[in-house]
Amino acid sequence: MDRAPALNRVRTNLLEIAYEESGPGHGTPVLLMHGFPYDPRTYDGVVPPLVEAGCRVIVPYLRGYGPTRFLASDTLRSGQQAALGNDLKELMDALALERAVLAGYDWGGRAACVVAALWPERACALVSANGYNIHDITGSAKPAPAEQEHRLWYQYYFHTPRGRAGLEVNRREICRLLWRLWSPNWRFDDATYDRTARSFDNPDFVDVVIHSYRHRYGYADGDPNLDAIERRLAAKPKISVPAIVLHGEGSGLSPAESSQPHAEFFTGPYQRRVIPSAGHNLPQEVPKVFADAVLELVRATK
Repeated sequence: MDRAPALNRVRTNLLEIAYEESGPGHGTPVLLMHGFPYDPRTYDGVVPPLVEAGCRVIVPYLRGYGPTRFLASDTLRSGQQAALGNDLKELMDALALERAVLAGYDWGGRAACVVAALWPERACALVSANGYNIHDITGSAKPAPAEQEHRLWYQYYFHTPRGRAGLEVNRREICRLLWRLWSPNWRFDDATYDRTARSFDNPDFVDVVIHSYRHRYGYADGDPNLDAIERRLAAKPKISVPAIVLHGEGSGLSPAESSQPHAEFFTGPYQRRVIPSAGHNLPQEVPKVFADAVLELVRATK
């Protein structure tokens, strides 16, 4: 980007959320949500065309990343899907955003899907990488095909005390390995990785990550204050807002065909696009493709 976006902070019920904002304050609000293990730098190539089109672009650091902080030391460092979705909704509340175009992938795509599904009045439209990202926690005990189980090794590693200790000590090495495995056709350099990896030094990063991957399999209790949201998510709520699903054909984490059955969860205008050669980190690998999808929905909702 030619000019660094403004870094701001806002308080919600549990967090001081750091976020980057670009573009005119009166523009169509667009929230770009990063995943694990990434941060707002993944959107550096996406933001400029959105700003040029007149959008107000907000890119937050998720809980456990970068300068975002919990307000209290005794708050559960939850990484569960209800927490991510509720954080996004409360961020919109704190910024007085009644509605916005939501876009994301991985954890950020999950947050965006949660808001679009449970509070559709807050979402003008949705761009979601890899499809319907809401977890079926009840069904998580059912084994996946062996090839997919192999791809999820890091999740099972994090279920163990050794995995937690490994992430604590080797977070940069583990996360860099995941970048390479999930985006095998993307050639990123040390400087690109280092710009993001500093966000993993957040004091809550390990706790939030470990809780996220344990909770989604039923191996860790969730925040009781979020039980009502989790119950609603357990019903696999449909997404009724206009949506575009993007899936990288070269993803080392989830094969492109895995999102094809997700069409049943989208009841509004819906498109699914497979992006040749691209991997998991779509906004950073193919920023124009991602930005074009967002702008298509921005224009359609005006």
